[in-house]
Amino acid sequence: MITIANPIYDVVFKYLMEDERIARTILSALLKKNIVKVEVRPHEYTNGQKESLSIFRIDFGATIRQDDGEEQLILIELQKTWLPTETLRFRQYLGVHYQNPKNIVVNSPDRHALPMVAVYLLGHCVGEIEDPVIYVRQQVYDYDDKPVVRGIPDRFVDSLHHNSIIVQIPRLHGKVGNRLEKVLSIFDQSRVSQTDQHCLRLDDAAFADADDDMQPIFHRLMMAAANVEMRQDMNVEDEYYSIIKEQEGRLYGLERDLADKIGQLAEKDGQLAEKDGLLAEKDGQLAEKDGQLAEKDGQLAEKDGQLAEKDGQLRALVKMLLQSGQTKDAIADTLHISREAIESLV
Repeated sequence: MITIANPIYDVVFKYLMEDERIARTILSALLKKNIVKVEVRPHEYTNGQKESLSIFRIDFGATIRQDDGEEQLILIELQKTWLPTETLRFRQYLGVHYQNPKNIVVNSPDRHALPMVAVYLLGHCVGEIEDPVIYVRQQVYDYDDKPVVRGIPDRFVDSLHHNSIIVQIPRLHGKVGNRLEKVLSIFDQSRVSQTDQHCLRLDDAAFADADDDMQPIFHRLMMAAANVEMRQDMNVEDEYYSIIKEQEGRLYGLERDLADKIGQLAEKDGQLAEKDGLLAEKDGQLAEKDGQLAEKDGQLAEKDGQLAEKDGQLRALVKMLLQSGQTKDAIADTLHISREAIESLV
């Protein structure tokens, strides 16, 4: 068994990728391309702001030798994170590259941009995807969804889109088969030492047929494991990430409480809306009753008018009969009303 420093730590990962040969080995295995030269992009070596970010990022300019011998310069943005983080951060970093004029080939007739590949080394899993390494490649289609072959690849298209490689470190599970699995085995957290999480324990036998490119990786990580200052830096990272996890736990609790309160407010709003609906329904019923009462009042007013009209006609008739010489008693008998009613009319 050999003991190597755990490159999940930023300080170890940085130390590892500073070696040009090792960077070529790792990136070649990931891209499945023959990378003949790798350079860290000037002033792009960054770990962000420790107080706010948990993403480690390195940008490379890589020269790839194609099968026909032609060499092509591409941009590789490599991002590593321990913790689940918002995809917005990854997109923001990509946006920096797309708007950076240094990534334009100015001496080309069409001033095309460097093709870019985004590599994500994740210390967490992505949804339910079980494959430890997935490749997201662009494809060009016509209107009928048929792949466009003629003229592809095209520098204009490649300037506006990019391929991605996503590595789910928790999915590595100790497999050592193909070349990529051998290279990625140095990130396999199932190999963490039971007595020291800063180190991984690897079985020599699993790498007996490893090529010469793997030996510099093992040697450099063994040197890192024996470096006192690097051990101290790893302790600092442990403290930092424990604080980040604690903060994220608190934020998660606050977000959950806020979501509960929002749900409660929404429930109360629903209840108030229901009550408003009931009140509106009652108001409608009262308005309907008011309308019915108004209608009855109109009918009563109409009947009162009819009665007044009849009283007027009866009064005129009694007056005419009195003028013709009939007595009040005779008129009461004729009209079948009481003498008192005749008296009220005259």
